[in-house]
Parts: sequence; C-alpha cells; structure tokens
Amino acid sequence: MGGDNIGCKRIIKLWRNDEAQNWASKKKWPAPRAAKLIVSKTTYWIRRSKRHMILAATAITITYLLYAATPPPDVRHRLSMGTAYAGLIFLAVSLWLGPWNVLRRHFNPVSFDLRRDIGIWTGVLAILHTAVGLTVHLRGRMWMYFFQRLHPLKLQNTLFGFANFVGLGAAILLLMLLAISNDISVRALGLRRWKSLQQWTYAVFGLTATHAIGYQLIEKRRFTWVVLFAVPTIAVLVGQGFGFFQVRARRSQSAAD
Repeated sequence: MGGDNIGCKRIIKLWRNDEAQNWASKKKWPAPRAAKLIVSKTTYWIRRSKRHMILAATAITITYLLYAATPPPDVRHRLSMGTAYAGLIFLAVSLWLGPWNVLRRHFNPVSFDLRRDIGIWTGVLAILHTAVGLTVHLRGRMWMYFFQRLHPLKLQNTLFGFANFVGLGAAILLLMLLAISNDISVRALGLRRWKSLQQWTYAVFGLTATHAIGYQLIEKRRFTWVVLFAVPTIAVLVGQGFGFFQVRARRSQSAAD
C-alpha cells in the first residue's frame, strides 16, 4: 500500500467505509496522489449511477412489455400486472447471483453492489405494485382487501384476503430491506446482524410466490401468465438448492482434508 498504484478495489472499500476522507492526510500524501483517490471515488459512483440507469431502463421496459401484454382497458390492472411480474423477475435475478458465483467457483461475498442494486429495484417495483394493486379490485375501499367489514371487525378470511395479507407481508419486509441497502446500515448494525436481516430476502421470495399463486387462482390467469410466474420461481428454487448443496459439499471436503 506504500506505492502510488493503489488497487481500485481497496480504494473503493476505503471510500465506502468513510476512511478515504482522511486517508491521504494520514499518509501525508502530496496533492497529485490524493487526487488519484478522489478520482477513484468519482469513478466508482459514476459506474454505480450508470448501473442504476441501466436497471431503471430494464425495469421500465419489462413493465411496459407486460403492461402491453395485459388485455385492456383497465390501466391500473395492467400496470399492476406489469410491476408484479417485473418485480418477480428482478427478485429472481438477485437470488440467482449467489448460486451463479458458486457455479463459477468465484468468491461469493456477503454483500456486493450488483446484487444490492438489483435488490433496490426489486423493492421499488414491489412498492409500485402494492400501491397500484390496492386500487384495482375495490376502488376506494382498500380496507376490504384485508377486512370484510370494520364494524364489527371481521378479517377477509378468504383466498383473496390470504393472498393480500401475504403480499402485504412481503412488501413490509422489502421496505425493511430497502432501508438497510446501504453501507451506513452495514457499519451501524455490524456485518453479522446486517446479514441476518438481509436473509429475510428468502422470506420475501416465499411470501411473493405464495401471493402470486393465490392470484393465479383468484383471477384464473391464462397459461402464459402461469408459465411467466413458474419459470423464475423454479429457477430460484433450483439455483438456491444447487448453491446450498455445493457449499455444503465443499465444506465437508475441506473438513475431511
């Protein structure tokens, strides 16, 4: 670390841990060397911003294609369908990145920017779907998604109500995951606690799949929509299962050695 050629990854790590601001002064670097650190920070955020623009464009494109594929004329129903399936696809991709690293025998870190950024857009799409979806079936009576009546209070104890409560649970968990999708939360919570909270992503996937199955039955969706739900869902289950057994096998082999 004493030379001018500091590794880019180390520089990024320093910036993200709020150490880089006084790193140059501690090392008593001259201005040219300190400038390299600043440029590297700038490069990192430019790259990250470009990725978010690509992910935003991808999310909009998928949502639009699915919106167009949903029969008119109900705009809110079409938008609800578009954001729902786009969110599911993003969630599936985020959960496939870990197994993909295992498959390629690459290092699989606790957190990395690509997975975090895809997760952020998963949360955005899910929140949009929730906001729009609660206006589709019962215009102006959102409470009826969860309760049959308010006086006296009676739960919506039907498949419709069950699917809505499950979906609401997934949305609440995604809000929590969005709130901790930053380095400030990692430092404040500590890596172990942060990771334990981040693993609620698997519960989000389970709740999302259950919610989706409920609505496949409620709305009696066509075979094409069932396939569009089943493919990413099965892909995640296969990928996660593969990753789990691969990691377990490698640990057993290391213990035997």
